[in-house]
Amino acid sequence: MRALATGSSRPSGPFPSEGESPAAGPAAAPAATRDAALALLLRLGEATATDLAHQLTVSVQATRRHLRSLEEDGLVEASPAAEGPGRPSNRWRLSERGRDRFPQGGEDFALSLLHSMAASLPPEQMRALMREQAEQKAGDYRCRIGDGPLQRRLERLVELRRREGFVAELLHDPEQEGAWIISEFHCSVMRIAMEFPMVCDQELQLIRSTFPDCQVERVHWRLEQGHSCGFRLLHTPANP
Repeated sequence: MRALATGSSRPSGPFPSEGESPAAGPAAAPAATRDAALALLLRLGEATATDLAHQLTVSVQATRRHLRSLEEDGLVEASPAAEGPGRPSNRWRLSERGRDRFPQGGEDFALSLLHSMAASLPPEQMRALMREQAEQKAGDYRCRIGDGPLQRRLERLVELRRREGFVAELLHDPEQEGAWIISEFHCSVMRIAMEFPMVCDQELQLIRSTFPDCQVERVHWRLEQGHSCGFRLLHTPANP
């Protein structure tokens, strides 16, 4: 399984830690490692200190120190997991506060607007408005990603989603030849979706309308306890 346009093998964090400036040199290294650990946990969902150390290219001892520091700051949490004989290993994951470190977009305004709409409009009209908004957004995406091979269009969409606050990744589907998976490890509308699940239906419709030449299905969903949302896309050539 090959990630596309990943750049460096060591992920960079979303931004400097609270109260830290992005200074260059050795003093900035611990902050950079902390942010990289947060970004990895966002992508992986859960990981041991050994897993993280391998990907961060630092020692396990140093990784454990960073994780304990992040735990003290309330950004990560751990639970023991038996992995063979010997002492159980901690599996680390982001806390809610840790997830909040990633950009959320204008969710407070959007939530307020949706609450106002829900109070004054019948449910079917709300759904119709959401469908209309998805179609308009899909039209904008289609214009911006242009024509061309499916892979190129998917790469362009992933880049657009990243600019909107999603932590998105494009992979070949290892289970279905010719299919692609778009995974979004951080959803810029997660808080909104928790209160208005119809937003997730809108997202699925959005992807389908952006790629009308593809079969699109949801394969992961954070509202169902997944650590990411994901969509599988398979090109379906038009009938002659």
